[in-house]
Amino acid sequence: MAIKAMSSKELARKVVDKQALFILDVRNGDAFEDWKVEGKSFDYVNVPYFDLIEGVEDLLPKLPTDKEILVVCAKEGSSIMVANMLADEGFDVFYLAGGMKAWSEHLEPVKINDLHDGGALYQFVRLGKGCLSYMAISNQEAAIIDATRMEDVYIHFAKEQGATITHVFDTHLHADHISGGRAIAEKTGATYWLPPEDAEEVTFVYEPLHDQTEVKIGHSTININALHTPGHTIGSTSFVIDERYLLTGDILFIDSIGRPDLAGLADDWVQDLRESLYIRYKELSEDLIVLPAHFMIMDEVNDDGSVAKKLGTLFVENHGLNIEDEHTFRLMVTDNLPPQPNAYQEIRETNMGRISPDDEKQREMEIGPNRCAVR
Repeated sequence: MAIKAMSSKELARKVVDKQALFILDVRNGDAFEDWKVEGKSFDYVNVPYFDLIEGVEDLLPKLPTDKEILVVCAKEGSSIMVANMLADEGFDVFYLAGGMKAWSEHLEPVKINDLHDGGALYQFVRLGKGCLSYMAISNQEAAIIDATRMEDVYIHFAKEQGATITHVFDTHLHADHISGGRAIAEKTGATYWLPPEDAEEVTFVYEPLHDQTEVKIGHSTININALHTPGHTIGSTSFVIDERYLLTGDILFIDSIGRPDLAGLADDWVQDLRESLYIRYKELSEDLIVLPAHFMIMDEVNDDGSVAKKLGTLFVENHGLNIEDEHTFRLMVTDNLPPQPNAYQEIRETNMGRISPDDEKQREMEIGPNRCAVR
C-alpha cells in the first residue's frame, strides 16, 4: 500500500464538515495532551514514535479498518516513517504534510456576510491555534483586524478579491501569538492602528486607536467604530463594523471571557474587565453579531466553519456574563486562569518590536493552544 500526504487545508475541510477521521499521533504524550488536532468526529490514539521504532505489530489492533487514518507528528518526518510501516502492513494511510507546525499556521477563510454597500466581511479561522482574524472589503479597499504572522495569506486574499489593503488594526497587544499587522502595513503601505494604552513600549510608528475613532473603508458607508473595552489588556479595543458586527478581540469569546493577567496585572484589571463586559457591552444592541479574536473549543465553531453568535444570546448563555456579585466575579477571574501561553513574554516583546526572532523561532514560540480565556 502507498502512503499519501494530507494537507492542512484538506484536514481543515474535514474538521469543518465533521467528517470521520482516525488520528494516530506519534508525538510524546505530554505534547499530545497539551495540544492536538481537534475535530468533532475524530478518534485518536497516541503512541510515541520511539515506541514504534522496532515495529507496529502491537499497534495494529487499535487501528480501524473503516476510517481514514492520519498519522501526525511535530514536523512530518516521524509520521512519514510510521505511515510507511503501516502501509507495509496493508493499511491505506495518510500523513499530515508539515506536521503540527503546518497545522498551526493554516488559515481557513470563511465569508461571514455581505456588507450593506456590496462589500464583504471575512473571518480567517486558524483551526490549529484557535486564532480568528478579519478582513472587511468595500469599494476595492480592505481593512484587516488581528492578523496573524502569516501575512502573505491576507495580502494574496485581498489581491484575489481585487482589493487594496489600506488599514490594519490590532485590537490589543497580543501575548499568545505574533501579530502580522505591522508587517502587512509595511508591505502594503497601509495605516497600522494600535491602542496607545498598549503601545507605551513599542519601537515603531503607528496610528493611535482611541475610543470612538471612526475609520471608513473605501468611500462607502462601511465604518469601523472603535470602542475602548479594557480588561484583557489596558488598551483592549472592540470594533463595530457596518452597525451589525461586534469584533470583541480577547475581551469576550463565545463560551468564555478574556483573562486579565497576561501583563501580570490581573487584580488591577479585573474591574476594567467587568465594566467592559457588564456596562459598555450592555449599552450595545443585542442583535450585534459577536466575532471574537479566539475560540477555545470546537463546540464554538458553527456548521459553516465560522465562529460567531449574537450578543444577546451570549448574555444568556455565556457564564462569564452572568455573575451578578462583583466579588464572585473577581474570584472566578483570578482563581480560574489557565497556564500562561507558551513564550508569552517573548511574543509580547516581538509584538512591541523590541526583538526580531527569525521565522523558525517564531513558530516555536507559538507552538501550543491559545490560552486567552478564563476557564
